[in-house]
Amino acid sequence: MAHLLGGENLSISFGTRTVLDGVTVGLEEGDRIGVVGRNGDGKSTLMRLLAQKATPDAGRVTKRRDVNVGYLDQSDVLDGDLTVGAAIVGDRADHEWAANPKIRDIMGGLVADVDWHAQVRSLSGGQKRRVALAKLLIEPHDVIMLDEPTNHLDVEGVAWLARHLKTRWRPTEGAFLVVTHDRWFLDEVCTDTWEVHDGIVDPFDGGYAAYVLARAERDRMAAVVEGKRQNLMKKELAWLRRGAPARTSKPKFRIEAANALIADVPEPRDSVALSKMATARLGKDVIDLEDVSLAYDEPSAGAAALFDRITLRLAPGERVGVVGVNGAGKSTLLRLLAGEIEPTSGRVRRGKTVVPAVLSQEVRELDEVSDLRVVEVIQREKQTFSVGGKELTAGQLVEQLGFTNQKQWTRVSELSGGERRRLQLLRLLVGEPNVLMLDEPTNDLDTDTLAAVEDVLDGWPGTLVVVSHDRYLLERVTDHQLALLGDGKVRDLPGGVEQYLRLREEALAASDAASSAGAAAGEARTTAGAASGGGASAASAHSEAEKRDARKELARIERQLGKIAAQEEKLHAQMAASVDDYGRLGELNAELQGLLGQKEELELAWLEASEVLE
Repeated sequence: MAHLLGGENLSISFGTRTVLDGVTVGLEEGDRIGVVGRNGDGKSTLMRLLAQKATPDAGRVTKRRDVNVGYLDQSDVLDGDLTVGAAIVGDRADHEWAANPKIRDIMGGLVADVDWHAQVRSLSGGQKRRVALAKLLIEPHDVIMLDEPTNHLDVEGVAWLARHLKTRWRPTEGAFLVVTHDRWFLDEVCTDTWEVHDGIVDPFDGGYAAYVLARAERDRMAAVVEGKRQNLMKKELAWLRRGAPARTSKPKFRIEAANALIADVPEPRDSVALSKMATARLGKDVIDLEDVSLAYDEPSAGAAALFDRITLRLAPGERVGVVGVNGAGKSTLLRLLAGEIEPTSGRVRRGKTVVPAVLSQEVRELDEVSDLRVVEVIQREKQTFSVGGKELTAGQLVEQLGFTNQKQWTRVSELSGGERRRLQLLRLLVGEPNVLMLDEPTNDLDTDTLAAVEDVLDGWPGTLVVVSHDRYLLERVTDHQLALLGDGKVRDLPGGVEQYLRLREEALAASDAASSAGAAAGEARTTAGAASGGGASAASAHSEAEKRDARKELARIERQLGKIAAQEEKLHAQMAASVDDYGRLGELNAELQGLLGQKEELELAWLEASEVLE
């Protein structure tokens, strides 16, 4: 595989802390690499160096002269004064990008529901992220670097991006580097993993699951080596005491296959035991929504209800995940369950012993304790806490979620976004709620911290409701999932997130079919009215007929363009394979030129048909 770009002996420090120390890495054609590591260990810094957005203190970054690199920053870099269309395609004419089926697919997958003429500053965080992604992906980059691309994307957006990256290039072409905490996404799109830690980069074959197994084996081997060293020291001491060496046999260790490595690992949680504990703490009744409807406007004004006569019953110890498109009402559902808002109609019943706690997306609840240190915030709530049957002190619990001894004495106001999120979750847990509701808990957390959070939740014996776009987390900590499909109803998902995505695809297909049928019916009514009316009506009917023909023509042309694109790709592959056969190469080139001529004619016809529709 051809080399695209790389870094040699890269070192960079911030203040007195060395983030990367003599790192050498490279990207080859066909590489699909995920970057993992703790927050602050240098994942984004490494990517910025390789994208030449930052300069190392030592070492250099090299790339092939013709390599085109696309980079998606974690922060918002779009000009807020631009319209959505101008931000994505610049000053290109519509026909320049609309004739490209790949660009049309990107537009449909990311920004189909975004107003093309709206200013960027008026968009939500998720919409801005999708606009930035579309702007990057429509360009023909050889290398794409994505820093937290799944932030603010819903489950559908993450699934679409995974499909796009898997099919964007042939397996031996192009390359991408992605930093993300979404472990399902890493497993879905990556064939290699880089772990950034302690100033170095360790490469692993495979996606996130393979990386976890490989790291577990590496840590086990390190423990074996340390155990051997300690045993040797003990033997040396015994020999010194006795004056003669004892007869001992060398311990033998062998590396098992991946399934043997995890064969003796217990289930993440004892569901039966936790259910018994939850029943003891909660009683039989938790929270029931009975025929609940909610609309922000008065129903008499014709506003569509966010929830329409939904019924939902939470049982003691139940662990449920909630998925849905942005704006479907996921966060509102949590507020209903927590009693922060009241329904327009229907009844909400809460058990007498229910103590709810909600982890919001903003984490503003920590502002009131910003002057305190981390361990003081926890000690202020409680001194000891039971996790998985073990009693932990506040300091031990804080350390379990990644706060080292030094970090425990850092003021809350000085914490990063991920650290604040961890602290807020801990603060909720030590308050001993028995119904815990988490709204997008994975935001700003690295993969190691997510694993620690999941470990804490595994031993937590209450009712758990999680709203998240992180499929891995939902399937890991919840036992079943619910969907908000935007129709005011709550749908159970026996098939999990995969079933939700199928339902969304079916709903979108049905919506498109209904729109087409409505348009056809409208045209038929217009034509009938024109037949019985005057000359103006006849002119209108003629215009509608032309539009109907234009739509059919557009559909036909797009099918033809799709076939030509496949033939063009096939010819390019044949030409690459016939590079030494000049006669065959000439024949293939002549065939390709004829194909390009047909393509140009079809594109002109497409523009003429689109002008009729305008």
